[in-house]
Amino acid sequence: MDRTTTDRPENDSQWADLISPARRSLLLGAGAAGAATLATAAPSQASVKHLAAAGAYDPHVPPPAVGQSPWGDTVNEATPAPASLRPGEQTLPEKPQPFTRITSYHAHIYFDEDNHYKAERLRQWVIERFHVELGNWNLEPRGPHVTPSFYFGFTNDLLAVIVPWLQLNSLGLTILLHPNTDDPRADHLDYAMWINRTQPVNAYRMASHVGPEEVEKILPNTNPSIVPERG
Repeated sequence: MDRTTTDRPENDSQWADLISPARRSLLLGAGAAGAATLATAAPSQASVKHLAAAGAYDPHVPPPAVGQSPWGDTVNEATPAPASLRPGEQTLPEKPQPFTRITSYHAHIYFDEDNHYKAERLRQWVIERFHVELGNWNLEPRGPHVTPSFYFGFTNDLLAVIVPWLQLNSLGLTILLHPNTDDPRADHLDYAMWINRTQPVNAYRMASHVGPEEVEKILPNTNPSIVPERG
């Protein structure tokens, strides 16, 4: 039977020449174990150059850019102290804020394509147990929220019940709890609480002060039929 082109000794020799001396020694000395190691090892710089010279590998090296960086001399910049973004804390306050600034709360429950069924279950549990203002499904980013979510608003008297209930029944979902005051930006960024992990909230463009008539109002739209479970 005639030998095929790939079976010819001269072709074997050509392929052998593409292997660096160090790798050839490894193969001869270690046998099958050396071959397994070779399969996972990164090629040496010498072997890459050898392959490139043989036309088996053509590295792509873009031409160097011409010009100067628009950032200028950043290497020698001093480290500045940024101004505080938290309201009323540019200087240390003399006394704490009154808690009566908080008129109500929002709970924002975040989900994605992998755990939306958990959000559906949690939402139904809330509907059945609490007299709250329930929003619709946000399947795309809305407002300062960068992922799908739903929210419900509740009055201050429910805080002591809803916070521990959500802590125990979050189903592993990320939940943002924030108060409603006359500073919506601070409500989302500075005064917020999180259940489970945190995530970015794009609230820096929100108003830092609104009038009393603009503070979020809660108008419940659920009719609960189950008293929250007690131990």
